Amino acid sequence: MSCDLNHSGRARLPIRWSTLFAQESGFGEMDIEAISGAATVALASTIVFLLIAKSWSALSKTVSSTSSFADSIMHEAAQRFRDELDRLSRSQSIYLSGALVFFVLFAAAYVLKAQELFAGYPRWQLWLQIAFLSLAATLAAWRLGRTVLARRHVRFVRDAIIAVGHQLQQISTGANRVFHDVATTAGVVDHVVAGQSGIYAVNVIARRPRRNGHVVMRGNELHFSNDEEAVPIVEITSGAARLEKEVSQLLGHKIRVRSVIAVPGWEIGEQSSEHHLLVNERTIAMLRGWKDKSDYLMNEDVDALHSELTSRCRHAAARQ
Repeated sequence: MSCDLNHSGRARLPIRWSTLFAQESGFGEMDIEAISGAATVALASTIVFLLIAKSWSALSKTVSSTSSFADSIMHEAAQRFRDELDRLSRSQSIYLSGALVFFVLFAAAYVLKAQELFAGYPRWQLWLQIAFLSLAATLAAWRLGRTVLARRHVRFVRDAIIAVGHQLQQISTGANRVFHDVATTAGVVDHVVAGQSGIYAVNVIARRPRRNGHVVMRGNELHFSNDEEAVPIVEITSGAARLEKEVSQLLGHKIRVRSVIAVPGWEIGEQSSEHHLLVNERTIAMLRGWKDKSDYLMNEDVDALHSELTSRCRHAAARQ
């Protein structure tokens, strides 16, 4: 006598635990309703978070826009790039925080079955919602990428200007003073050296140096060894030309402002221009020998010039 373990009934199909788990958990196939609901909740919450964060950042900047002891604090080397780097760093942190908030809320909404928000909607509407969310995510990623690249570039420019500024501080002696980020009506001059021997406007061109890279000046153009296209310097030195006019009007007689182009990290080749001096951060001391007796200033002119440049370089101006 044998026992019929199947009770002679309909043959049972083997149980597939993976299928059963997929049915219970909902992970067997992509659940468009679950993804749409979770993504919508996460995106809406992230947008609210970003609006609050941006508003708080703007409010904080407005409340603390005035620097304490503004009359006694001067610009540091690359001050405007320091401020821009801080701004980009805050913006980058906000976007990265927003991405983190989105992923955390998306996971939480998916686990808590946010798909019930979209139960019964046509599938084409759900796919349209997914397309919109993908576009929003792509735009946010593009914005974050641009912020990261801009921050990287500003940090490099800041370091280049600081390197030149520190070298200028080392060679300034006696009545010579160095001013940073000097504003003119035609732009900002990175550094201005002013003393009895004359005035020098130093503008920095920041390019990432290459191995054995060199740069030469021909007329009003710079030629880099790794670039076939010349870089015109007319616009770069427009601030120096305008500073010369404004200083001459201030002192009541013609004053020459010598234009110095600093290219940190590059070897300096020939230069055919008599109106500009091309240096790097190691040869910046050459400007001390580039002078003429006709450029010398009287003590009262030096005092008036220092007073004017000091008023232009107040640290509070960078916060406005």
